[in-house]
Amino acid sequence: MAFLVLLSTMSFTVEKHYCGDFLVDVSIIGNADSCDMKMDLSDSNNCCKDEIYHIEGQDKLQKNSTDDLSLNQQKIIIALVISYQTIFVDVDLEKEFYKDFSPPDILQDYQVLYQSFLI
Repeated sequence: MAFLVLLSTMSFTVEKHYCGDFLVDVSIIGNADSCDMKMDLSDSNNCCKDEIYHIEGQDKLQKNSTDDLSLNQQKIIIALVISYQTIFVDVDLEKEFYKDFSPPDILQDYQVLYQSFLI
């Protein structure tokens, strides 16, 4: 949850440098490197171009309190908390019926009867 809040409040800039139709460099942190082509400033047919995308994060976070919840929402939250607590309650048995239980005697040896042995 903290990671989601951090990403939603962070703003950053993506810079791309193109030479003609080819992408030369992409930078998120700093400035994009140019292709070092010497161009005249008076030349109108400049083949290099830079694209800059600025993604702005939000500045204000909304804080909710329980006073803002309606009565029906408060009832639902209370019902969920109570049901969650009752689901995970340990039940203590008063008597342990099978504490000293011994299995019945087997009249036939089933391993020999069905010829199935663990090796």
